[in-house]
Amino acid sequence: MTELHRGVAAAMLGPGSAEALESQQSFDLFRAHHYALLATLLARAPTESTLQILAGLQGDSSALGRAHAALAEAARTARPAALEREYFNLFIGVGRGEIVPYESFYLTGFLQEKPLARLRQDLAVLGVERSPDLIELEDHIAVLCEIMAGLLGGSFEAPEGAESQFFNAHFKPWAPRFFDDLGSAAAADFYKHVAVLGRTFMTIESEALALAA
Repeated sequence: MTELHRGVAAAMLGPGSAEALESQQSFDLFRAHHYALLATLLARAPTESTLQILAGLQGDSSALGRAHAALAEAARTARPAALEREYFNLFIGVGRGEIVPYESFYLTGFLQEKPLARLRQDLAVLGVERSPDLIELEDHIAVLCEIMAGLLGGSFEAPEGAESQFFNAHFKPWAPRFFDDLGSAAAADFYKHVAVLGRTFMTIESEALALAA
């Protein structure tokens, strides 16, 4: 485990916890937890039970640790009804929300364009099938985070290195800009902290994958 990996682990789990993540498998599960958390927060407004979990996030002086601490503090004072309005204004809206959280839109300016087709081809190669209960298009940021969590957590039988290829193809070109936009959105209050966590984690992922290359 690199020093960068240790810093990420310590930021989320608290001082002294990173030693439990010595293996690559353990660290991949740790990364999967981050993607799963982002998937939950970007798919819908957090419930009271989700806020209680967020309130227990550990932080430290690292960038990711500060993001955890800020999100935990925001969760302690947030109210689900207000978060539902905030989520609606940000991502749904009357006609359209302030932020359009789709890969195709960010890369082409339109929905259901070539990036979605390429994503579907990549998912077919990986053997990942669309859930019949899925309402959103597959290139929604929450769906992509859920897929990445599955690749890292072992839910999908994917070849070695599949998660790196998936990140480079479907996160790196647009997700950092998405989180930047979310952080500066007029409707964002609680979600400013989600944006900081997401942007910081994307940076760490890019650096970690570059080191591993």
